[in-house]
Amino acid sequence: MAHEYHDPVLLHDCVNGLAIRPDGIYVDATFGGGGHSRAILERLGPEGALIAFDRDTDAAGNALDDPRFKLVRSDFRWIRNHLRYLGRLPVDGLLADLGVSSHQFDTAARGFSFRQEGPLDMRMDRRARRNAAELVASMDEQELRTVLRGYGEVPGAQRVARALVEARSRTPIRTTRALVEALAPVTPRRDASGFLAQVFQALRIAVNDELGALRQLLRMSVQVLRPGGRLVIISYHSLEDRLVKNWMRSGDPEGEGTIDPYGRHDLPYRPLTSKAIRPTEEEMERNPRARSARARIAERT
Repeated sequence: MAHEYHDPVLLHDCVNGLAIRPDGIYVDATFGGGGHSRAILERLGPEGALIAFDRDTDAAGNALDDPRFKLVRSDFRWIRNHLRYLGRLPVDGLLADLGVSSHQFDTAARGFSFRQEGPLDMRMDRRARRNAAELVASMDEQELRTVLRGYGEVPGAQRVARALVEARSRTPIRTTRALVEALAPVTPRRDASGFLAQVFQALRIAVNDELGALRQLLRMSVQVLRPGGRLVIISYHSLEDRLVKNWMRSGDPEGEGTIDPYGRHDLPYRPLTSKAIRPTEEEMERNPRARSARARIAERT
């Protein structure tokens, strides 16, 4: 089941990037199907420990039967609080595989994909209050435009937002099919799939506050990792990757940098990858969803 749940991307590059010590403490911030966690456990000795996080209830079905492993059902933005409670601070390495799992995309009832009909949900944590249908119903045209442009880089975002407002005035948009039909008047004939993917991405990011959670994880990582510890992040679109790159290079997700009381730039990390690591042609052929993946690795100073 775990392999079908999600094929781990850039597995060997990322696990190697953690520079695992057999007796170290490691965090898999996005457990999913457990592929990265399994590879980490293979390199840990009896004294090592792995704490995994996932806010999706479905991931609990993949929990590993290993005394060195613990799965915490929580958004990774609260990682420091949980690690402190568990007495596992500081840690030696932290890995996060961002985005949506294959399981989430392929399960019609989750509403993540425009290719399958299902409720317009998109919540990674189904305990969350607002789903995508409620977001589309409640936002005004300007708010929708901001989400579409900012989170999906959707071309003609104003026109698309207007189309959604007009469509919902006639009938509620509660399913993925209803959303696709509402978008039909503004969907380009060329690369319709790419356009729909951008719209669905934008709504998904807004529903789950994915960029807000990522910013918080990056900032928390300084308080979680020991000096010399490794931070490994896999991202799937430029919005995520830009935050990660800026953080690793400047200590600020927005790239502006921070200055200490003595006027020196505070650089909490030393990047170990000059460019993002990309999947090989072989991996992309085996797992097409890896095509957009890029990984960056840094060491805590």
